[in-house]
Amino acid sequence: MRHSTFRQLEVFEAIARLGSFTRAAEELHLTQPTVSMQIKKLTDAVGLPLFEQIGKRIYLTDAGKALQATCSEIFASLNNFEMTVADMQGLKQGKLRLAVVTTAKYFAPRLLGAFCNEYPGIDVSLKVSNRERLLERLGENQDDLYVLGQPPEGLDVVYEPFLDNPLVVLAPGNHPLAAQRNIPLALLAEEPFIMREPGSGTRIAVERLFRQHGLALKVRMELGSNEAIKQAIIGGLGISVLSRHTMTLDAATGQLTTLDVEHFPIKRQWYTVYPAGKQPSIVAQTFLDYLHGATCQINEMLRHYPEQVEKTTRASS
Repeated sequence: MRHSTFRQLEVFEAIARLGSFTRAAEELHLTQPTVSMQIKKLTDAVGLPLFEQIGKRIYLTDAGKALQATCSEIFASLNNFEMTVADMQGLKQGKLRLAVVTTAKYFAPRLLGAFCNEYPGIDVSLKVSNRERLLERLGENQDDLYVLGQPPEGLDVVYEPFLDNPLVVLAPGNHPLAAQRNIPLALLAEEPFIMREPGSGTRIAVERLFRQHGLALKVRMELGSNEAIKQAIIGGLGISVLSRHTMTLDAATGQLTTLDVEHFPIKRQWYTVYPAGKQPSIVAQTFLDYLHGATCQINEMLRHYPEQVEKTTRASS
């Protein structure tokens, strides 16, 4: 292994991550024969196969999995060294790998845009996925930071709230309950609901609230994205509970309205999460510090959001 080159490890890491020799060659701007040659030399140095092919897919062998873990440590150490040197030079440079749940996509790009403007030397990789997949990535320590609407249970992690995440009841703009105030929760339980998949943070919070009051949700449909849920609401298929952040682009249309229901909005927060025992890199810590200063304006905007939606709904009716 001491005769292996850094380039060979880069090629191996790309194949292991992407699951494809072709995609790894494209990412590294190499020809596929070059990639195959590098892996052959690395395999000879290890003395054991690193990949096995089943059908059209390739999988890591046990030796490959061990080498992938070693590569992660090597590349992480080098990245941290580069960040440390840049910090000594008075610069903020490096790469931030951020993974967020799907609902966070409504505000995360805005935060990242402002962050990158302030720190142009930092490159950001943003991964958007559902909660189940994100917890898998967290368990495997694939990213620097994670943004979740609910801290994970059963995982040893460090988490900290940084932004309000109120959950509201959404209905079509012409819904019969739209004009009512302080709607009883029992009346809402009679409505057909469109919900995210079981295990989503939003669904967990809603089901908990209904159980606390001895009520059950009438789930008519389960959909895997917030946008699909909003379209189903507009189509008259039912009502739903979503983060108020998901309404930022829909208030002006009048097609959706926020119902005034007792016990709503459900007060929740967004959390930054990373594995316990992991020391955030200089870039990751810079982003954490930035969040606590930059989100005050967003929280202030959300405090006035119900009045904005109500005015828009009245104007369109």
